[in-house]
Amino acid sequence: AAGTSPPELCERVSGLFRQALTQAAVSFSDFTRTSEPRHQRAVRHFWGALRDGGALYKGAYEGWYCTPEECFLPESQLAERRDAQGRPCKVSLETGHQVHWTKEENYMFRLSAFRDPLRNWLRDNPRAISPDPFYQRVLRWLEEDLPDLSVSRERSRLQWGIPVPSDSTQTIYVWVDALVNYLSVVGYPETHGDWWPAAHHVVGKDILKFHAVYWPALLMAAGLAPPERIFVHSHWTVRGQKMSKSLGNVIDPFACMRQYSVDGFRYFLLRQGVPERDCDYYDEKVVKLVNSELADALGGLLNRSTALSINPSNTYPCFSESCFPKILDYRGTKAVGRASAEDYEFVASVASLPLQVASYFEGFQIYKALECVALCVRQTNSFFQRHRPWKLNRNDPAEKLWLDTIIHVTLECLRVYGTLLQPVIPHTADKLLSRLAVEPEERGLSGLTFLPRYNGKPCPFEGRQLGPDTGVLFHRLEKSRQHQIETVKL
Repeated sequence: AAGTSPPELCERVSGLFRQALTQAAVSFSDFTRTSEPRHQRAVRHFWGALRDGGALYKGAYEGWYCTPEECFLPESQLAERRDAQGRPCKVSLETGHQVHWTKEENYMFRLSAFRDPLRNWLRDNPRAISPDPFYQRVLRWLEEDLPDLSVSRERSRLQWGIPVPSDSTQTIYVWVDALVNYLSVVGYPETHGDWWPAAHHVVGKDILKFHAVYWPALLMAAGLAPPERIFVHSHWTVRGQKMSKSLGNVIDPFACMRQYSVDGFRYFLLRQGVPERDCDYYDEKVVKLVNSELADALGGLLNRSTALSINPSNTYPCFSESCFPKILDYRGTKAVGRASAEDYEFVASVASLPLQVASYFEGFQIYKALECVALCVRQTNSFFQRHRPWKLNRNDPAEKLWLDTIIHVTLECLRVYGTLLQPVIPHTADKLLSRLAVEPEERGLSGLTFLPRYNGKPCPFEGRQLGPDTGVLFHRLEKSRQHQIETVKL
């Protein structure tokens, strides 16, 4: 339909993905194409391992075939519909794509022989597939029939692919070819041992069966272990509807990055994207969330705590232990020094934040990590508002100690938030940390300690000159012009 050859079309589409990743500040150590010679070599070797292990045989296969999905579907996954001409037809229940009855001779993979090994693998590794609803779904699939899998197609029908070694009449099934890409990129068949099986896959829920049933079985058959973890994510709907080209409600990431900025768009997707269920996207939601949490809460806090009117020396001020003395158990504490009971509670929650965020990041629950950060940012704003540093007299020595302590605690909080948010909003986090004069080598997660002076330890930032003021941390977003037009129409 595009009037071009498959290699040319793939080259173009692949270029769009590279461009989107680069523009979205997503880095990668390798961008693999399954048309690369290293990959084709790995696929041929993998096929040989399956054949030598007795996992392949040639057999006639017939069934309902879905061309867009490149797979045969059982009757249980089909529904009756009418095509564009009103004739009855069968479609895939999951995708709505039409299927056709197909009969051909293919190479078959003995998938049925791996039902028990797959069940044992999952029972022994309950965290192998997460979140849990997807783990449970795979276990249910393994309770059903697991028919052998057709792993090649007639070459006459499918020339765009890797030929079966020693049988030029057949092409290796696209999913077998594609999945081996996880191995070819780490140096299979020679040097993959440095990385495999400590691999973590991140996949969409619609390709779960290929990754959690077919792929582990193929690996076992080739003498390899399944990947360590498979993280599964759900989809984005638009105003409650599935994205579809026919409805015209497909979201263009390039337009979103222009409209919300790269950091704004990344923050929204990671803050609102819950892996275990579909999440809904619409313009007003992005604007409201990003404005309230990045522009107002985080940006406003930095602006207020570094304003020359309350910090004329433009330094990271000193912390006073007499104003904010250390106590062993903050629960049930009355005010001590100048600090209130609420202050102790707030400082404890920020102190526990780095470990909490690291744990959520590790468990692929990024939205929970950002929820915790957002809550602490709100608490810091309350702390700042509660003590009204702008009302304190800098010329009074006792007042100055408390004023500097309020600013020191606030800047320490901002330093923690800036460090933790680096993977999510890299540009904004860099701007924030640079304003606080945090050097590049001081931005790691492993050495992140909050408010060391509270624990009687030196703070390397105390007394340091702040970085240059680069203006607003994050500019407020406006609702899109398109949305305003729609609102007027309504």
